[in-house]
Amino acid sequence: MQGAVERAAEGDTLIVPKGTHAVDNLRIDKALTLTGSEATVLDGGGSGDVIRVAAPGVTLRGLEIRHSGMDLDEMNAGVFVEEAATGTRIEDCFIDRTAWGIWVDGAASPVIRDNRIHGNTEVVSPDRGNGIQLWSVSGGLVTGNEIWETRDGIYIEVSHGGNVLHDNHLHHLRYGVHYMYSHRNEVTNNRTHDTRAGYALMMSDNLEVHHNRSAGDEDYGLLLNYVKQSAIHHNRVAPGPEKCVFVYNAQRNDLHHNRFRGCEVGIHLTAGSFHNRIHENAFLHSRNQVKYVGNREQEWSRDGRGNYWSDYLGWDTDGDGIGDVPYRPNDLVDKLIWKYPLVRILMNSPAVQSLRWIQQQFPALRGPGVTDRHPLMDPGGVAP
Repeated sequence: MQGAVERAAEGDTLIVPKGTHAVDNLRIDKALTLTGSEATVLDGGGSGDVIRVAAPGVTLRGLEIRHSGMDLDEMNAGVFVEEAATGTRIEDCFIDRTAWGIWVDGAASPVIRDNRIHGNTEVVSPDRGNGIQLWSVSGGLVTGNEIWETRDGIYIEVSHGGNVLHDNHLHHLRYGVHYMYSHRNEVTNNRTHDTRAGYALMMSDNLEVHHNRSAGDEDYGLLLNYVKQSAIHHNRVAPGPEKCVFVYNAQRNDLHHNRFRGCEVGIHLTAGSFHNRIHENAFLHSRNQVKYVGNREQEWSRDGRGNYWSDYLGWDTDGDGIGDVPYRPNDLVDKLIWKYPLVRILMNSPAVQSLRWIQQQFPALRGPGVTDRHPLMDPGGVAP
């Protein structure tokens, strides 16, 4: 196979015949298209990379790529894309039993489309690489891929500007999408299930995260950790993990028109998560709708419209769709339970019931927390 690549001219298309072809770190250092069929297999024999792309304008299409080496430190991959290989396209391939599925190492404008990437289940999850790894990439498009049983599905690090993760199916992973130190990118229309966290967004800002789905994930649907100035909207988490959304030291984000249903905690905010705009979301049937650990008052409505809460017990006498009394999800008893979990055994005691009654009669004793002064009466039209 290496000889055929070396003999080809720039711009040629090599049609790889059906069958299994043993390749030893196949290196493509000119603009070529390699195309095969469902029965075309490139087998790396368990050593190094199966394919290494080292030139701009390379396309890989319709290949099964399997059996790279398993040295994570050496970044062994099914396809390793070097920095010089701008505009690489990897389409309609099946990548199986590799350390990293696809590693893009600083190359601009890759297109990774409609591939299936499966991890190596002969090793435990922490010893596997990620399905798609983008490092220092701009202008990338990752769309239509299915990734399962790797460590993380799509991992993107220090990659700023114009990267789009769209319409991917990510399951049986640690994290479906994992963002680190990457700014001004989009995560849209993806779906995750059977992961520990569907979308783990960390140390990043100016993200557009919308129309994603998380169903049956374990710990978090959405995790925002040190995320700033981002728009999180029209996402759906249900049926829920332990926390539909966990917001940790995330500031100046706009969360709206999301639907969070059936979690242990609908939304958990802590560790300096201030100045976020949280409005026109639907919080449905979580055991605890809100867990807010902070010492500042927070208002969760905007322009006279708050959120829909399935446990809101207020009324709407004028029929404008807005509740007449504020919604306050937490009180001092909740905070006592979070701080001292053994207090739960006293939940129905006269002392606890008296404490709650006193707070209702004397609001000044309530302490800082979340208030929605304009709760919505109907979830219809609010969230997808």
